[in-house]
Amino acid sequence: MDIAIYVVIGIVVVAALYGISIYNGLVNLKHGVDKAWANIDVLLEQRHDELPKLVETCKRYMQYEQETLNKVVEARAAVSKAREAGDVAALGIAEGALRAGLGGLFAVAEAYPDLKADASFQQLQSRISGLEDAIADKRETYNESVNQNNVRIEQFPDVIVARMFAFREARLLTFDDSEKRDVDMKALFE
Repeated sequence: MDIAIYVVIGIVVVAALYGISIYNGLVNLKHGVDKAWANIDVLLEQRHDELPKLVETCKRYMQYEQETLNKVVEARAAVSKAREAGDVAALGIAEGALRAGLGGLFAVAEAYPDLKADASFQQLQSRISGLEDAIADKRETYNESVNQNNVRIEQFPDVIVARMFAFREARLLTFDDSEKRDVDMKALFE
């Protein structure tokens, strides 16, 4: 009888340790998603701060391109709103609009030699392009973290612990189809 009690206690202890291990792994993944989002958020904030400087620099040269500048300003506001709300789906849509607006702005800037030669414009264009590349890299890291989290909370036996402690699926940061297509340079100048 004594051995049976020890066996039962041993099984309970092993099960508890295994459950704790699963829980800690899920917590680690959840915080990995949060950290990856925070890294994107920092870059989005930096770009958010740079865009008004770029628009102001362009306004000095681009007298007839108000629509192009407005698209960038409106998209910047949409990205900011989605970022502050933590709305990953809305952020993906707003990011697509902002990238299209920036692509249009940089393409139109080609028609203004004085603007292209302006040191401030060159510095801002380089800084924003660098931030765009960094955002793309961090988006990949974020989506990988989200994928690991989502797969883990659906796998057995992790799904049991995930449901008991209300671990939630995270959303991938995706962009709309227009973001994925090549920019039509001819259409930008028509």
